[in-house]
Amino acid sequence: MAKVITLDGPAASGKSSVAQRVAEQLGIAFVSSGLLYRAATFVGLRESRIDDPTHLRSALGKHDVRLHPSPTGNVVTLDGEDITAQLATDAVDAGVSTVAAHGEIRGWVNERLKEIDGSFVIDGRDMGRDVFPDAVSKFYLTARPEVRAARRVGERAADLEAVTQAIIKRDLGDARQSVPADDAVTIDTSDLTLEEVVDRVMLEIQHRDGVMT
Repeated sequence: MAKVITLDGPAASGKSSVAQRVAEQLGIAFVSSGLLYRAATFVGLRESRIDDPTHLRSALGKHDVRLHPSPTGNVVTLDGEDITAQLATDAVDAGVSTVAAHGEIRGWVNERLKEIDGSFVIDGRDMGRDVFPDAVSKFYLTARPEVRAARRVGERAADLEAVTQAIIKRDLGDARQSVPADDAVTIDTSDLTLEEVVDRVMLEIQHRDGVMT
């Protein structure tokens, strides 16, 4: 039987890196739900319309947007073209919270996610609470804004203070969506290494009988 493990949390909390490592250790697929929101934002920016959910949903319906998950990463294609690298830009960062706040777009993303077959580890904002409420294990990762900003600066050439303010603004925009499930295990990753967080998640999973065999 296919089983799902969710890792939710705010931007740069480490959930993608942790989810990918956990998926590798379990030998199942890693799914990055945020890439679909980024893909929707990318489409919206191309048409200069990210604030009109009806228009954006219609635009998405005209394109073949696909998420291709594996244990080691995700690829997003738009009409057959790999656009994954184009989704990690400041412009997409600035617009994705607006797009994710639209109920119509969340519905579109959730439909795509529920089409994924097999067992997988998925990261996102509301995966454990809204999208996969029956997931066998749920986690919520968080960290102080300045710590998350430093991580983001490490990924890209950017100013630390500017990124910190952008993350705080992003948190406000994501507040409604980024709420942990009642049965999620919360882990503050601020003072933990990636390996330490992965170990905690794996230990919790192993404590649940029959989660992954």
